[in-house]
Amino acid sequence: MQLKEPISKLNTLPLQEGGRYRPISEEWLGSHAVVLRAYALANETALYTALENVITRAPLRHMVTPGGFTMSVAMTNCGAYGWVSDRSGYRYDPLDPLNGKPWPRMPESFLSLAKNAAEVAGFDNFYPEVCLVNCYVPGAKLSLHQDKDELDFKQPIVSVSLGVPAVFLFGGMKRKDSPNRVPLVHGDVVVWGGPDRLRYHGVMPLKEAYHPYFGNQRINLTFRKAT
Repeated sequence: MQLKEPISKLNTLPLQEGGRYRPISEEWLGSHAVVLRAYALANETALYTALENVITRAPLRHMVTPGGFTMSVAMTNCGAYGWVSDRSGYRYDPLDPLNGKPWPRMPESFLSLAKNAAEVAGFDNFYPEVCLVNCYVPGAKLSLHQDKDELDFKQPIVSVSLGVPAVFLFGGMKRKDSPNRVPLVHGDVVVWGGPDRLRYHGVMPLKEAYHPYFGNQRINLTFRKAT
């Protein structure tokens, strides 16, 4: 996957306050769940460079579910662990199953973004061990699910949207609960934890669109503490 060099900034960037960036707005989805609008734009050039390096070392791939279905979203990982799926189940593994080597080290730009976004959302001392890199193309989706493979549910999830727009589904504690449809655009960051940590969530099928750096793709960076 080749990423284009950023050619411009959006007019609306995060606001710097006391040496730290603040989102241009905060949209609360629950008591401990928030969308930080445009928060990832402040360091987007560093994110692009780091992302390309990660994908070069650990290529995107379509994993298989325990039920034998191929996922529509291509993915890879970086950090101390990687989230993997195959016929034996879902799990975190320190080694990339494609080559048997450790996953690429989490880039500092990724780590600082995740930690700072978590802090803005009210979660101090978050230190992610894994970043899932998900690549959506038109038609790809993510069904409603809970993130339950982690050992410590007190730690939040930090999700970064890059590329074309998507509709994030944020539901309740039961799969049957009707989810909110939350539009996300390039640079938005969603953080959820605490009593909202196990809410069902997903992504609607991606619509055809174009982004100057990512073409018709959406990249989602999802940060978690696995252990």
